[in-house]
Amino acid sequence: MTIVDRMFTRGLCVVLPLTILLFLAGIVVLPSYADQAEAQGEPEGAAPAVNHNTWTSGAAMPTAVFQPAVGVLKGQIYVVGGANPGSLSGTQIYNPVTNTWSTGVSLPVATNGASGAVVKNIMYVIGGSNDQSQTQTNAVWAYNPKTKTWSAKAAMLTARQDAGVAVEKNIIYVIGGYNGNAGGYIATVESYNPATDTWTEEAPLLVSQGGISAAAVGSKVFAVDGWTNSGGPTDDSEEYNVSTNAWTSLKPDPTLRGYACAGAIGPLMYVVGGSNASHVGLNTAESFKPSKNLWTTLAPMPQAGFAPGCTAYKGQLYVFGGWVTYQGTILNNVQIYQP
Repeated sequence: MTIVDRMFTRGLCVVLPLTILLFLAGIVVLPSYADQAEAQGEPEGAAPAVNHNTWTSGAAMPTAVFQPAVGVLKGQIYVVGGANPGSLSGTQIYNPVTNTWSTGVSLPVATNGASGAVVKNIMYVIGGSNDQSQTQTNAVWAYNPKTKTWSAKAAMLTARQDAGVAVEKNIIYVIGGYNGNAGGYIATVESYNPATDTWTEEAPLLVSQGGISAAAVGSKVFAVDGWTNSGGPTDDSEEYNVSTNAWTSLKPDPTLRGYACAGAIGPLMYVVGGSNASHVGLNTAESFKPSKNLWTTLAPMPQAGFAPGCTAYKGQLYVFGGWVTYQGTILNNVQIYQP
């Protein structure tokens, strides 16, 4: 007995949709793009699937900037402080949906080279320099978008700027950085618990460096590249196990660089741009897959630069501003990478 015969047994008359009847007759009918879009909740005429490994541009920032702190609050990206070329206190807010900018509440103190992190919808701006990188601060500021206010938090144990930062299980890890009073680039790592407003010193990096690219992938923290006291960039790559408080070496980055942009998307860490030994911005883009200890070269950034603001948001990497060369052009562009 065929499928159709069974559907008409016991007096049941089933009216089959045309597509099923055609299928039974051996004719395959594929749904139209409009039907697929409707089934996926997309409006008719929606654009096809995204183009992967590509760069697009966002609306230019009102103020060109390098070395700002960046964080995402309620679907908007906050670009805080930075330099142009002196330290800034302003907050520029980018809306990825509308591709527009607005002005937020300024930091209490102009700061560049600070680390930005978000935990439970509070943005933390940590360390940096208030005077064009001559001296470093250990100040910590927290921004609450509900009250639209900044408040001071417990100071970091070690003053520094240009540190890497990563968040794992609501704990903020501040990694390496620069402290002129401590001899330059440092290996110091500290963790901050926003729930208790306390700092803890952790195991140091294997290599002292600042301008580090850091991100959390899975349950591990990764710190790659940076500038060292030897006077140039490094390709050093390290993994931090938060459970054992230990660092291990990984396969070096194929590109020597410091002050690059980094973010984690899914199982990968993305590292783009940065400075070479001549203080010239790069447009090199790479991804690192921790599970395979593997680096992969990606489509280059349209505009080379270093010391930008950076964050990963909803599967894309956003790069804000930066420096083309040391003491050269300061950028106000927005470069968006789609993996």
